[in-house]
Amino acid sequence: MRSLKYHEYKLLKKSDFLQWKRESGRRESAIIRRYYIQRPEDYHKYNKILGKLTKLAHKLLSLPKDDMLRIRITDDLLNKLFDIGLLATKSNLDQVAKLTASAFCRRRLPVMMVRLKYAETMKEAVTLIEQGHIKIGPEIVTDPAIIVTRNMEDFITWADRSKIRRKVLAYNEKLDDYDVM
Repeated sequence: MRSLKYHEYKLLKKSDFLQWKRESGRRESAIIRRYYIQRPEDYHKYNKILGKLTKLAHKLLSLPKDDMLRIRITDDLLNKLFDIGLLATKSNLDQVAKLTASAFCRRRLPVMMVRLKYAETMKEAVTLIEQGHIKIGPEIVTDPAIIVTRNMEDFITWADRSKIRRKVLAYNEKLDDYDVM
């Protein structure tokens, strides 16, 4: 059998021959590539969580509107999902049923880094995270699969010992002699 030519190899690299019959395989691989998810298990976890959230929302919608349990649980659920950043507003349960796995993927740390202009691409952001250049609050983060909540967004910074941080400070002429040590 002859070896594959360059263009043949590139075309076959994008195809998944093991799970080609699955309908969601194409969508799943597109989302995994778009958000640079290294472990497909993370994407499957997001889908399972969304399935449970959708099931809970449908059960809550089946309860009477004036039921105190429904009102309390609905408020708690909407507040938690808003605080995580999955919902734009805390208006109603219909939004919970419309959530997708991409909403979880948009809250991952590499996506937030690209959005905040810490990196140009997802791959670069993942590399920076894995090398320990990023911290959230006082803790250095090395797992790119971390979900960043609305409260955590403001605390994403360069790590104290990061050379990139020193370069940025030197460029902005804010590098202190104490920071050089």
